[in-house]
Amino acid sequence: MTASFVPDQNPAKLAAHTDGAVSAKEAMGWMHTARFLTTAAQLHHLPALAVPEIAFVGRSNAGKSTCINTLTQHKQLAFASKKPGRTQHINLFQLGRGNVMDAVLADLPGYGYAAVPQQDKIRWQRVMANYLVTRENLVGAVLLCDPRLGLTELDEVLLEVIRPRVEEGLKFLVLLTKADKLTCAEQAKALSIARLQAGGGEARLFSALKRQGVDEAAQLLWQWTHPAADTTPTDSP
Repeated sequence: MTASFVPDQNPAKLAAHTDGAVSAKEAMGWMHTARFLTTAAQLHHLPALAVPEIAFVGRSNAGKSTCINTLTQHKQLAFASKKPGRTQHINLFQLGRGNVMDAVLADLPGYGYAAVPQQDKIRWQRVMANYLVTRENLVGAVLLCDPRLGLTELDEVLLEVIRPRVEEGLKFLVLLTKADKLTCAEQAKALSIARLQAGGGEARLFSALKRQGVDEAAQLLWQWTHPAADTTPTDSP
């Protein structure tokens, strides 16, 4: 039986941020609470969760693990394999202060690395596609992309897979990693192209080395998982 985690949240503790706004310092402090939750080799091994989940996806060598570790300020939270494409599990990390879990980050396996056997590539493409289509508590997806390469064919396939969910409200961000490798003019061009390709999502520059876009990404993830409360008054019965 799949376990179901329903956190015992105290509304009073979260009330201060029901407007969805948070400072960069607060957002980074929240990201720093990240800790390992579980790992799964198959979708049915993932626990059913009642908190918002954000998936990190991308081609091997796009800097996904480095991005997660930078955002959470943990050097080895996300495993960066010396052989890209070898990590073939979905790893979940919980976020939340104290014992209150209020969000989850999902680190999906990198795809497209040539050294991985073809059958493994196909299997994991199917697993990731099914995850992105069926994961009920998924509220957002972050696609990591090396701007020097741009969106690859496999990235385009992933975009097509999640497009229906994006149209239904799923948050989506193309994060251009390793931005420090580009000149200012190259950054502007890459960002312009990515925004056109994002298909209803956002695109931003990111550099773990220069800490470019780190605070902004953390604030965005907070906003995705802590949407503004509906303050519309209701009619009395």
